[in-house]
Amino acid sequence: MIELMILYVLLNHDLTMYAIHKRIKENFLAYTNPSFGAIKPALVRLEKQNSITSAKVMSGGGKLSIFYTITKDGLKELKKLLLKPLSQNPLQFMSDARVKISCLSFLDSEDCAEVLFDLKSNALLHLVNAENILSDEYTPLTFYQRIVLDNSICEYKNFISMIEGLEKDNAGNSK
Repeated sequence: MIELMILYVLLNHDLTMYAIHKRIKENFLAYTNPSFGAIKPALVRLEKQNSITSAKVMSGGGKLSIFYTITKDGLKELKKLLLKPLSQNPLQFMSDARVKISCLSFLDSEDCAEVLFDLKSNALLHLVNAENILSDEYTPLTFYQRIVLDNSICEYKNFISMIEGLEKDNAGNSK
Protein backbone atom coordinates (compact mmCIF):
# COMPACT_ATOMS: atom_id res chain seq x y z
CA MET A 1 0.00 0.00 0.00
CA ILE A 2 2.90 2.38 0.63
CA GLU A 3 3.77 2.52 -3.07
CA LEU A 4 0.13 3.24 -3.93
CA MET A 5 -0.01 6.13 -1.46
CA ILE A 6 3.30 7.58 -2.67
CA LEU A 7 2.27 7.49 -6.32
CA TYR A 8 -1.12 8.98 -5.47
CA VAL A 9 0.31 11.95 -3.56
CA LEU A 10 2.79 12.61 -6.39
CA LEU A 11 -0.02 12.99 -8.95
CA ASN A 12 -0.34 16.75 -8.50
CA HIS A 13 3.07 17.89 -7.24
CA ASP A 14 6.74 16.99 -7.21
CA LEU A 15 7.57 16.42 -3.55
CA THR A 16 10.48 15.76 -1.22
CA MET A 17 10.42 12.67 1.01
CA TYR A 18 9.38 14.88 3.94
CA ALA A 19 6.52 16.38 1.90
CA ILE A 20 5.46 12.91 0.70
CA HIS A 21 5.27 11.77 4.34
CA LYS A 22 3.26 14.88 5.23
CA ARG A 23 0.82 14.42 2.31
CA ILE A 24 0.35 10.75 3.15
CA LYS A 25 -0.51 11.75 6.72
CA GLU A 26 -2.93 14.41 5.45
CA ASN A 27 -4.68 11.95 3.13
CA PHE A 28 -4.47 8.61 4.93
CA LEU A 29 -3.70 9.09 8.65
CA ALA A 30 -7.13 7.76 9.66
CA TYR A 31 -6.21 4.34 8.20
CA THR A 32 -2.41 4.12 8.23
CA ASN A 33 0.69 6.03 9.26
CA PRO A 34 3.84 4.84 7.49
CA SER A 35 7.18 5.92 8.93
CA PHE A 36 10.07 7.52 7.08
CA GLY A 37 11.72 4.12 7.47
CA ALA A 38 8.99 2.60 5.30
CA ILE A 39 8.80 5.47 2.80
CA LYS A 40 12.50 5.59 1.88
CA PRO A 41 12.77 1.94 0.70
CA ALA A 42 9.49 2.31 -1.19
CA LEU A 43 10.88 5.38 -2.99
CA VAL A 44 13.98 3.38 -3.93
CA ARG A 45 11.83 0.51 -5.27
CA LEU A 46 9.61 2.90 -7.25
CA GLU A 47 12.63 4.66 -8.73
CA LYS A 48 14.27 1.35 -9.71
CA GLN A 49 11.13 0.34 -11.61
CA ASN A 50 10.96 3.78 -13.30
CA SER A 51 7.65 4.70 -11.64
CA ILE A 52 9.23 7.86 -10.22
CA THR A 53 12.29 9.97 -10.88
CA SER A 54 14.29 12.06 -8.45
CA ALA A 55 16.06 15.35 -8.94
CA LYS A 56 18.46 17.06 -6.54
CA VAL A 57 17.70 20.76 -6.17
CA MET A 58 19.69 23.34 -4.22
CA SER A 59 17.50 25.80 -2.34
CA GLY A 60 18.27 29.51 -2.09
CA GLY A 61 19.67 28.87 1.39
CA GLY A 62 22.08 26.26 0.06
CA LYS A 63 20.19 23.21 1.32
CA LEU A 64 20.10 20.20 -1.01
CA SER A 65 16.65 18.66 -1.46
CA ILE A 66 15.59 15.64 -3.48
CA PHE A 67 12.29 16.03 -5.30
CA TYR A 68 10.37 13.01 -6.56
CA THR A 69 8.18 13.04 -9.69
CA ILE A 70 5.73 10.43 -10.96
CA THR A 71 6.46 9.14 -14.49
CA LYS A 72 4.22 7.69 -17.22
CA ASP A 73 5.26 4.25 -15.98
CA GLY A 74 4.28 5.42 -12.50
CA LEU A 75 0.79 6.30 -13.71
CA LYS A 76 0.48 2.78 -15.13
CA GLU A 77 1.79 1.32 -11.87
CA LEU A 78 -0.71 3.36 -9.86
CA LYS A 79 -3.56 1.98 -11.96
CA LYS A 80 -2.16 -1.55 -11.62
CA LEU A 81 -1.93 -1.21 -7.83
CA LEU A 82 -5.48 0.10 -7.60
CA LEU A 83 -6.82 -2.78 -9.72
CA LYS A 84 -4.80 -5.45 -7.89
CA PRO A 85 -6.97 -7.58 -5.58
CA LEU A 86 -6.41 -7.07 -1.87
CA SER A 87 -5.16 -9.62 0.60
CA GLN A 88 -7.73 -12.10 1.89
CA ASN A 89 -6.44 -11.38 5.41
CA PRO A 90 -9.28 -9.62 7.29
CA LEU A 91 -6.76 -7.83 9.52
CA GLN A 92 -5.27 -5.96 6.55
CA PHE A 93 -8.40 -5.74 4.45
CA MET A 94 -10.22 -2.78 6.01
CA SER A 95 -7.29 -0.35 6.18
CA ASP A 96 -6.04 -1.32 2.70
CA ALA A 97 -9.56 -1.04 1.28
CA ARG A 98 -9.96 2.45 2.74
CA VAL A 99 -6.68 3.54 1.18
CA LYS A 100 -7.77 2.18 -2.20
CA ILE A 101 -11.17 3.88 -2.02
CA SER A 102 -9.46 7.16 -1.13
CA CYS A 103 -7.46 6.91 -4.39
CA LEU A 104 -10.31 5.90 -6.73
CA SER A 105 -10.64 9.36 -8.27
CA PHE A 106 -7.58 8.44 -10.37
CA LEU A 107 -9.51 5.70 -12.21
CA ASP A 108 -12.15 5.95 -14.92
CA SER A 109 -15.65 4.82 -13.91
CA GLU A 110 -15.31 1.33 -15.45
CA ASP A 111 -12.12 0.57 -13.51
CA CYS A 112 -13.61 2.18 -10.42
CA ALA A 113 -16.63 -0.14 -10.69
CA GLU A 114 -14.27 -3.13 -10.92
CA VAL A 115 -12.42 -2.12 -7.75
CA LEU A 116 -15.64 -1.44 -5.85
CA PHE A 117 -17.05 -4.82 -6.89
CA ASP A 118 -13.88 -6.58 -5.72
CA LEU A 119 -13.91 -4.73 -2.39
CA LYS A 120 -17.59 -5.46 -1.82
CA SER A 121 -17.08 -9.16 -2.65
CA ASN A 122 -14.24 -9.41 -0.13
CA ALA A 123 -16.19 -7.53 2.52
CA LEU A 124 -19.16 -9.87 2.02
CA LEU A 125 -16.85 -12.87 2.41
CA HIS A 126 -15.42 -11.50 5.67
CA LEU A 127 -18.93 -10.64 6.88
CA VAL A 128 -20.22 -14.17 6.23
CA ASN A 129 -17.16 -15.69 7.92
CA ALA A 130 -17.72 -13.56 11.04
CA GLU A 131 -21.46 -14.34 11.09
CA ASN A 132 -20.75 -18.08 10.71
CA ILE A 133 -18.28 -18.08 13.60
CA LEU A 134 -20.70 -16.15 15.80
CA SER A 135 -23.65 -18.43 15.01
CA ASP A 136 -21.76 -21.75 15.26
CA GLU A 137 -23.03 -23.41 18.42
CA TYR A 138 -20.01 -25.74 18.46
CA THR A 139 -17.46 -22.92 18.57
CA PRO A 140 -16.96 -21.89 22.20
CA LEU A 141 -16.63 -18.11 22.36
CA THR A 142 -16.03 -15.91 25.36
CA PHE A 143 -18.12 -12.83 26.01
CA TYR A 144 -15.31 -10.64 24.67
CA GLN A 145 -14.90 -12.69 21.51
CA ARG A 146 -18.63 -12.38 20.83
CA ILE A 147 -18.49 -8.61 21.30
CA VAL A 148 -15.52 -8.30 18.91
CA LEU A 149 -17.22 -10.50 16.30
CA ASP A 150 -20.46 -8.55 16.62
CA ASN A 151 -18.53 -5.31 16.15
CA SER A 152 -16.75 -6.74 13.10
CA ILE A 153 -20.11 -7.70 11.60
CA CYS A 154 -21.37 -4.14 12.09
CA GLU A 155 -18.19 -2.72 10.52
CA TYR A 156 -18.49 -4.97 7.47
CA LYS A 157 -22.19 -4.12 7.04
CA ASN A 158 -21.43 -0.39 7.24
CA PHE A 159 -18.51 -0.78 4.84
CA ILE A 160 -20.66 -2.69 2.33
CA SER A 161 -23.36 -0.02 2.59
CA MET A 162 -20.75 2.68 1.90
CA ILE A 163 -19.47 0.77 -1.14
CA GLU A 164 -23.01 0.37 -2.48
CA GLY A 165 -23.44 4.14 -2.22
CA LEU A 166 -20.15 4.65 -4.05
CA GLU A 167 -21.25 2.18 -6.74
CA LYS A 168 -24.46 4.17 -7.30
CA ASP A 169 -22.53 7.43 -7.46
CA ASN A 170 -19.99 5.93 -9.86
CA ALA A 171 -22.76 4.53 -12.09
CA GLY A 172 -24.39 7.98 -12.15
CA ASN A 173 -21.09 9.61 -13.12
CA SER A 174 -20.48 7.19 -15.99
CA LYS A 175 -23.60 8.25 -17.90
